[in-house]
Amino acid sequence: MPELPEVETTRRGVAPLIKGQIVRDVIIRNYSLRVPVAKSLPKLLIDQRLVEVERRAKYLYFRFGHGHLIWHLGMSGSMRVNQTGTDPGSHDHIDLIFDNGRCLRYRDPRRFGLVVWTQNDPAEHRLIKHLGPEPWESRFNGHYLRERSRGRKLAVKNFIMDGKIVVGVGNIYANEALHIAGIDPRRAAARISLARYERLTTAIREVLDQAIAKGGTTLRDFVKSDGQPGYFRHELAVYDRKGQACPTCQHEIQQVVIGQRSSFFCSRCQT
Repeated sequence: MPELPEVETTRRGVAPLIKGQIVRDVIIRNYSLRVPVAKSLPKLLIDQRLVEVERRAKYLYFRFGHGHLIWHLGMSGSMRVNQTGTDPGSHDHIDLIFDNGRCLRYRDPRRFGLVVWTQNDPAEHRLIKHLGPEPWESRFNGHYLRERSRGRKLAVKNFIMDGKIVVGVGNIYANEALHIAGIDPRRAAARISLARYERLTTAIREVLDQAIAKGGTTLRDFVKSDGQPGYFRHELAVYDRKGQACPTCQHEIQQVVIGQRSSFFCSRCQT
């Protein structure tokens, strides 16, 4: 599933090519996504100018003057910007065609993405309003995590992967951030000190910044908006490296299952 860095990479890839353009046509080849695509979508968008492409967590906001298109890529979705007239593939479900000759094309083999329209503030939409802060917000700090973790017996790795606590920390990035912060992923969230949570918030920002700068993590179903894969996966320190040497101390990296997810860590560096 595309995570926050992959979604941000997509946003940065497509926005400069379509921002400020007017929608001339909307082609929907398959309405059966996770949430059925509204049949009124073409009428809502045609002849409207795309003001901005924004992101909240793993949702993209396509902002128009009269509302927002909220778009989630699901488990296997991706976007391309092609020249108008490019033949679609079998899993290319939606095209937005702009007046500059560009076509934003949404591909989703598993059809678990969604596209919904709202005329209201998207932050108040039922899909969005329960989400925690972005990792770069000032309120996301060690004090915040320490306060939210009180009384929580779950593992700290599961705690930071909870989108109600903070958005964007998927499994890969949780493993990497905990390694940078020197925290055992199995440790109970309530037993992490304020100083360690301060290190962890910094580490989360660091690993996500690196992933975005490198174009996201290359996963089986994700390809960047220009058709090229991301390269951050080649720089992972612990994820999927069971039995290999820790890049910090050369101790063997271990693998355990936490919350039904594979977790990788160095028992010498992370305590």
